[in-house]
Amino acid sequence: MEDPDKKTEVVLLACGSFNPITNMHLRLFELAKDYLHETGKYKVIKGIISPVGDAYKKKGLISADHRVTMAKLATKNSDWVEVDDWESCQSEWLETLKVLRYHHEKLSSPDPTNSLENAIPLTKAGRKRKQEPNRHGPIKKKNQSPNIKSVPQVKLLCGSDILESFGIPNLWKLEDITEIVENHGLVCISRAGNSVQKFIYESDILWRHRNNIHLVEEWITNDISSTKIRRALRRGQSIRYLVPDAVQAYIEKHNLYSPESEDRNAGVVLAPLQKHASDSKN
Repeated sequence: MEDPDKKTEVVLLACGSFNPITNMHLRLFELAKDYLHETGKYKVIKGIISPVGDAYKKKGLISADHRVTMAKLATKNSDWVEVDDWESCQSEWLETLKVLRYHHEKLSSPDPTNSLENAIPLTKAGRKRKQEPNRHGPIKKKNQSPNIKSVPQVKLLCGSDILESFGIPNLWKLEDITEIVENHGLVCISRAGNSVQKFIYESDILWRHRNNIHLVEEWITNDISSTKIRRALRRGQSIRYLVPDAVQAYIEKHNLYSPESEDRNAGVVLAPLQKHASDSKN
């Protein structure tokens, strides 16, 4: 019999450009953690920042190496939020669902020493993975069975703009949205009075799984965004107190943002729009 007082362990995963990472990105984790703990049902054990790879092709997106380094500098003093570079190291753009599956698989591994290099990303749901040459399948299966219930949930942490982007044609696949909200869940940070609840109401998929979408109201409003940071840098304006000091120092040392960097990928169609549009034609 399960202990009714036992809290569900949760890992919060934030995917995005982090171009650059800002204090607001870090605040999302704290807001989500406070909210989930206050429900009395969850225990947040880890936060993961997963910067998107260069193949995403977003306008103004600088090298993933720089974005990952800045994120690591920003989380250096955190005792629970870390940076994972698996997604950013992929040669092709990956759907967010695949990143969620990957981290769920890592947490499900019976080997606690499992590293990024050794972890096996999930293939599509319902398909069996091919056996690795040196992988002792039967032994791992036997050891894994008793621990299935203790695997933490991986929830996607996002702002209301990400949730509302579900409505943009060809940006997300409907089956991906369904699996994200049904199997993983969302923790969405929104400003008081935001129309995100109306957006959920108007979406049959989101409404069906609304109990797995946690809306966290941000009462101490913060309007910092990466776009505004880059604009200030292009204009020679100070970004102090908008990003961690170490991130500001890194940006200045490498002269990362300029009119030239903002034109990167200009005129290039965003990777998901390219992929999903071509998929729909086939």
